[in-house]
Amino acid sequence: MPTLISYDPINRAPLGEVPVTQAPQMTEVVLRAQQAQKAWSALSLEQRQQSVDKAYKGLAMVEDELALLISQEMGKDHRRASYEVAGTVQNASYFTEEIVQALKSEAIGNNAQMQYRPLGVVAVISPWNYPLAMANNLLLPALIAGNSVVLKPSEETPLVAELFVNTLNKLLPENVLQIVHGNAETGKALVEADINMVAFTGSLAAGKHIMASAAAGLKRLVMELGGNDPLIVMANADINKAVQFAVASSFENAGQMCTSTERIYVDEQIADEFEQKVTALANRYQVGAWDQKHVNFGPIVNPKQHAHVLTQLKDAHAKGAKFLLGTHHYELPYIQPTVVTGITANMLLEQDETFGPVVAISRFNELSEAVERANASSYGLGAVVFGHDGANKVAEQMEAGMVAINQGAGGLGPWVGAKQSGFGFHGTAAGHRQFSQLRIINQ
Repeated sequence: MPTLISYDPINRAPLGEVPVTQAPQMTEVVLRAQQAQKAWSALSLEQRQQSVDKAYKGLAMVEDELALLISQEMGKDHRRASYEVAGTVQNASYFTEEIVQALKSEAIGNNAQMQYRPLGVVAVISPWNYPLAMANNLLLPALIAGNSVVLKPSEETPLVAELFVNTLNKLLPENVLQIVHGNAETGKALVEADINMVAFTGSLAAGKHIMASAAAGLKRLVMELGGNDPLIVMANADINKAVQFAVASSFENAGQMCTSTERIYVDEQIADEFEQKVTALANRYQVGAWDQKHVNFGPIVNPKQHAHVLTQLKDAHAKGAKFLLGTHHYELPYIQPTVVTGITANMLLEQDETFGPVVAISRFNELSEAVERANASSYGLGAVVFGHDGANKVAEQMEAGMVAINQGAGGLGPWVGAKQSGFGFHGTAAGHRQFSQLRIINQ
């Protein structure tokens, strides 16, 4: 049986391996999921909640091991990896209660009722940058809604997912949750199988393939497809707070975050001070292995992504951008903190998602110019405006699913992308209901 090897992003040393699920095996996996889903869906919401809560309590025994695997597999510093695991495990019961409340039947008058029924088998295809949290955000509402789940984790972080699922399955009913491993071919086979829904977080290109494959069966879709998030800094902004946000948002998780700030448009009146302070703050960030002290972020996940970031930096350098910190050439596996100014609309840094620790800055004279450039993207996940008077008006013009003023996008509401950054959404009551079939009962 072929296996998938997980590699340390720092030295490419093998960490372990898992069996690959080949396309012919997918029919058997889905058949088991369909059979298990019948009994699972027959349980009440509260019974499913109790079963899931009990299973998640079992994760407490492997919290440290899960955090270690996240650090080893994708390079995240151990403190952040521990936060990701703790948030997933410790908040599970609050999350399941929220889901249960969202999925309870609602009276709508005239003896009619809205019911949120199971869909069937849900495929969850999760990314590597937050390998536990992102899978969990899709897996929990799918399970509580009465669906069985087949999880296909990223091939970059299979060991985290394997431990996560195997631990849950010690207490969950058999085959309600299954895991399949492999590359894009495995994902393709899962999407094309006899399932009812695909919940996906990943690239725009993969999302388009999933949508095309799902069309024949009219499978339900919830997809988050990345972003190219803009930040507009107005002349009346609190410059110190804007600087802190710009650097932190650009560098978090080595820039490998879907709502990372990718493009900054700053008013010419404050641009000199903004750039000086950004550069000074960025220069304080420490890069290194996950187990080193005082490390702010670690390596880029793999050579392919490392090369992608360098391609954008080299393109910017060739087209006249100025490097205030860093360069356009870095050896594997790290990208050092980099600050680039003079970004123009024809540069890859502006056009495409970078997913690396780069602060990319451009100046503007008119707010209308900044808004136009911010919106000139096929992506529309998050957008941020820093400013006071007039900031609300600017925010209203931003073409994104999540827009924030003087703070990061994506707070208490659903996680939703506009344009080609998303299809459907998840989170909060409205998002949880995406994992169910709405049924109207008239009595």
